[in-house]
Amino acid sequence: MLSSCGGEGDSAEGSEEGGGTLSLGSVTPLSSFEPWQASWAQQSVYLQPVYDTLLRADPEGEIVEGLATDWEWDESRTELTLTLRDGVTFSDGSELTAEVAAESLERFRDGTSENSSFLAGISEVEATDDLTLVVTLEEPDPTLLVYLTQNAGLVGAESMWDAEDAQTNPVGTGPYELDAGATVVGSTYVYTARDDYWDPESVHYDEIRISLYGDATSLMNAVQGGQVDATATQTPTQIPEAEAAGFTANTVEINWAGFLLVDRDGEVNPALEDVRVRQAINHALDRESLVEAIADGYGTPTTQIIGPDSGAYDAELDERYPHDTELAMELLAEAGYEDGFTLTMPSNDFVPESEFAIYAEQLGTVGIDVEWETTGDDLFGQMLGGTWAAFPFQLQADPTAWQTAQLSVLPGATWNPFGTEDEEVATLAEQMRTSELEESEQFGQELNEYLVEEAWFAPVYRPEAAFLTNDETQVELQVGNVYPYLWNIKPAS
Repeated sequence: MLSSCGGEGDSAEGSEEGGGTLSLGSVTPLSSFEPWQASWAQQSVYLQPVYDTLLRADPEGEIVEGLATDWEWDESRTELTLTLRDGVTFSDGSELTAEVAAESLERFRDGTSENSSFLAGISEVEATDDLTLVVTLEEPDPTLLVYLTQNAGLVGAESMWDAEDAQTNPVGTGPYELDAGATVVGSTYVYTARDDYWDPESVHYDEIRISLYGDATSLMNAVQGGQVDATATQTPTQIPEAEAAGFTANTVEINWAGFLLVDRDGEVNPALEDVRVRQAINHALDRESLVEAIADGYGTPTTQIIGPDSGAYDAELDERYPHDTELAMELLAEAGYEDGFTLTMPSNDFVPESEFAIYAEQLGTVGIDVEWETTGDDLFGQMLGGTWAAFPFQLQADPTAWQTAQLSVLPGATWNPFGTEDEEVATLAEQMRTSELEESEQFGQELNEYLVEEAWFAPVYRPEAAFLTNDETQVELQVGNVYPYLWNIKPAS
């Protein structure tokens, strides 16, 4: 796999004009090239060479033109009209039309992507003419425009719809075409630049090579051997090695790590129904020492799941639950658990065993006896199926509070497996949903404070995610996405 990547001699010369080959590393395999099955986050790097999205997000998260050059809401904010860019063609020569874009949205809404719920509120998509697309929602969604900059906004050609090889043979309007002859699916993906791309200023290389590394050792071997120009890391603990090899670590905090206290109605473990127990868990955690022990100091302690990139972030909530074992035991006693209780949670092979031991030790100091159940490939299914009352995990800290609510707070949210319903949460969510984004974030601040006070979660820290670049490559990091967007990776000036 290392030999299939471009070495130092293949990389682009450092110049504003660009050209040459950009060799990228990835630690996440591609699930599918089919837009209606597509994932995002770390997988966006495979998709952006061949596809455009209806809208784009700049590095700060502001919505800018993509395949659509104009967009407008009606007064009810349930009807969005998009005007598509004229003269755009797919790599098979067919033209972009509103009809094709409409079909793409419907296919994603009805498809098998884990993010298909992003478009669940769409009741109708209509092409009113060749370049005008009207999207009708059942109710307002303040983050629809954001979703159209991600996998929900990908547009594939009509020739893909019934193609048997659509999963491995993308046909998009993007700046590159997949070189099938040089590509080894599941290992190395090679893309060549198109001559007729509509946005030539965003194309900085003649060729892009993406190589998949299945473990931390092989990734660092590629970095140290000069096999990649840039790559995301698996863990921030790789930063010192990368810097020693001459790479720059571009860091950002876009996730949160800690405990999801999901059984808030006490169905599996009655203790978790009492807010004082959930608060006790928060006070039992020594976040400063955990960041050092688990992440070698590469992270920021926090007690909120909202990150600094969100308008709902409140810096004071990072310290709402100071480490206080005496207070934790008092809260447990008030809740009727003066002798503590047993909390069963899952462990797995993806996380070092030492991490589970540290968590158990800290919770054990206040009388919470942690029993770990070893799991395998069924981990996610059991977590999302309500097997455990709580579990340690790492989730994204979305750039808007409404996205956070949809991901892990609302009754139908993926990471609210027991479907917890709460009157205050429902009221604030409705106010967020029906407001302009800026006002929505004000209600998001109230939701954030409520979730922290009610201890729906026990966050520990925001880990640093590092994107490594060699001295020939520069990058602008992307708010809300661990992998920078393609057009923001360039030859160093």
